Amino acid sequence: MTTTSDTGELSAVRRERNNVLRLAVCQALAGANSTVVYATGAVVGDMLAPNKALATMPISIFVVGMALCTLPAGAIAQRFGRRMAFMLGTGSGVLAGLLGALAVYYAQFWLFCAATFCGGVYAAVVLSFRFAAADCAVPARRPRALSAVMAGGVFAGVLGPQLVTHTMNLWAPHLFAATYVGQAAVAALSALVLAGVKLPMPSAAERSGGRPLAEIVRQPRFVLAVICGVVSYLLMNFLMTAAPLAMKFCGLSQESANLGLQWHVIAMYGPSFWTGKLITRFGAAKVVAAGLFLTGASSAVGLLGVDVAHFWATLILLGIGWNFGFVGASAMVLECHRPEEKARVQSFNDFAVFGTMAVGSFLSGGLLSGFGWDTVLWLSFAPLLVAIVALMAGRRTYPRVG
Repeated sequence: MTTTSDTGELSAVRRERNNVLRLAVCQALAGANSTVVYATGAVVGDMLAPNKALATMPISIFVVGMALCTLPAGAIAQRFGRRMAFMLGTGSGVLAGLLGALAVYYAQFWLFCAATFCGGVYAAVVLSFRFAAADCAVPARRPRALSAVMAGGVFAGVLGPQLVTHTMNLWAPHLFAATYVGQAAVAALSALVLAGVKLPMPSAAERSGGRPLAEIVRQPRFVLAVICGVVSYLLMNFLMTAAPLAMKFCGLSQESANLGLQWHVIAMYGPSFWTGKLITRFGAAKVVAAGLFLTGASSAVGLLGVDVAHFWATLILLGIGWNFGFVGASAMVLECHRPEEKARVQSFNDFAVFGTMAVGSFLSGGLLSGFGWDTVLWLSFAPLLVAIVALMAGRRTYPRVG
């Protein structure tokens, strides 16, 4: 005999699975937005920029859009619910594609920067999908729900580069114009899927916000989570931003750069099928430490050569390292707030991550143009050392770490 309690529990599990599945699909569709920008942004920037040193500025503006959007998106989610924030984000994604196509057609560099800014706004909202999935699950299943949504990015790793490869020459002679039209269409499709996500509206307690933010962010666990998240995303973006242009400078084809980014994005999200289980078994800090090690290994491989194999190996190791580091750091964040504090704390974490990442993105283009790919790789070891020291200090001062 099925009781009312059993029926309610079964309904909750079905709702959780539906939400996680839809969010994973949207992660796949929306992830194509970021892949298109990273695959083409520096190349289009090099074509349109008044100064070649500004070639990677569109990608840097993309990151600025991510950073500036996180806090407002968190405020909207806290006041009106996550679904409202998600729909506004996908609208920005459609706008990004349309503006990008117009910028390429009319050869307008600053309009292209505006397009990538809108794309950054979209990307920031998309990255909050992982926290929305965790909110849907009971505490014991949260790491797996979070990593399940991130796993949707595997399909973005195929969709994005293939979208670039098959559309970049469709609107000749306007290279990549059709690509951005396609990106707008994919963002619109994502909005349709998101419409079926059923998330509760914020309660009165959640609107009140809980403890002061200053008190929450001073927690040692939260500080460690932010440092690890910042370094993992900073280095991934720092190297991935420069890699396609570095491949061009080394005489390699755009198609090889597209495939390199495809494998990189698959490596970023593929481990998510297992990352949640690894966090549950070994602890978030150990998973983060493994990610930092792999990120360092990616830079070391890049220093060994500049042929296609070395670039691809660098990007694949970098992607896996990012996954372990970023997903592990995100799991740490979930331990640092109460339910009513989640929107503010999660958006502040993302603001810190993307704001710092913007600095690395701005630096990578100038460093690549002025000093070369090897210099970019050597500099990546400095923030890596900071994160490793923070993890070691955390194990001594905060027993729960690891």
